[in-house]
Amino acid sequence: MQHRKWIVLGAFMGVAAVSQMLWLNFAPVQTLIMERYGVSEFMAGFLTFCFPLLYVFFSMPAGAMTDRRGYRFTIGWSSVLMAVGAVIRIYEASFYALLIGQLAIAVAQPYVMNGITKLAADWFPEDEQAAATGLGTAGMFIGMAAGMATSAPLTEAYGLGGAMLIFAVISIVAAAFFLLFAKENGQEMTLEQRAKTSRIAGLTAMEEFKHLIKDRSLTLIFILSFLALGFFNGLATWLEGILGENGVEPTDAGLVGGAMIIGGIVGSIIIPAISDKIQRRKPFLIFCGLAGAALAYPLCTSSNLTLLYSLGALLGVLFLPGYALLLAMSEEMAGKERAGGAAGLLMLAGNGGGVVVSLLMEALHNDSWSTPILLLMAVMALIVVLAFFAPESAAAHRSELRT
Repeated sequence: MQHRKWIVLGAFMGVAAVSQMLWLNFAPVQTLIMERYGVSEFMAGFLTFCFPLLYVFFSMPAGAMTDRRGYRFTIGWSSVLMAVGAVIRIYEASFYALLIGQLAIAVAQPYVMNGITKLAADWFPEDEQAAATGLGTAGMFIGMAAGMATSAPLTEAYGLGGAMLIFAVISIVAAAFFLLFAKENGQEMTLEQRAKTSRIAGLTAMEEFKHLIKDRSLTLIFILSFLALGFFNGLATWLEGILGENGVEPTDAGLVGGAMIIGGIVGSIIIPAISDKIQRRKPFLIFCGLAGAALAYPLCTSSNLTLLYSLGALLGVLFLPGYALLLAMSEEMAGKERAGGAAGLLMLAGNGGGVVVSLLMEALHNDSWSTPILLLMAVMALIVVLAFFAPESAAAHRSELRT
């Protein structure tokens, strides 16, 4: 049983990484897509932008399905849909084949991602759940790094169709591994848990949304997710332009972004594990916010490459694990029975924030990026303030309060 939980988590990390990798496949080759198919910059960018857009629409239905049907069923069928979408993209003669494939993968993505807290609560004891969630989010960051790092070299070496074939094979392998080895734990539920599960199974996605949003503590966590992913997506989207204003070349700006993602992988493994060890979430959430606030402005205004790489990596290590903590807190507050819906709403808020902040930064940008940078700093300040009002959700702390 001890080995099985790591196999199940590894299977999830595989499909989560592939989902993120497929999402970002076309971002590094956007110019090639425009030139080859004669499409506008908007249409080429839509191959990537459609993911957060569709996540907003499908996140709550995905969370509700996870609570009703279980995470293995939900992640399993969506990983198959993801692989089908990846196969469709092999047909490189038509831009619309690429678009249809991306749309299929984008629909599947929330059904894959929203199961992590349910899986962690099912297989891992309370003092390991944040660490398990952190490893799940590390899988997401690994996929992002792989998508950004491998798409252009593989396309250059094997052509667009060859690159899409390689990604399709990886997708099929990841889906097959999950279907073969991921099982639900099947632990006996108490009568109270059975009653809760039965009630939740009868709720529609909208009813579960209304039920969750009435919880003020959870609502605060959702707002923090909106702001935190808004900050990260806004910074990642416009980092090349922001650093370009400081004289940094696009290639170097991309490496800074890569350092940030690699830092996020490391931090998502370490910080949630420490949080589990001492059974506290809030101090680490506040720390992540303070670290982000301290590092963001020098990152956006420096032109020293060594300093930029260091700041990017530190921001990843110290700020990005906050997302894993928010996921763990959402499950602890909502309970195992509603964990899928809570994760769905948290990710819906996060993707919504990513879209809103990115668009606001573009709207505020004129001849300078100074105003969008101030917007990012205002978002970070708000994150820090709200983190102080977040409740402590760790199980050990809740039990202390009851005694």
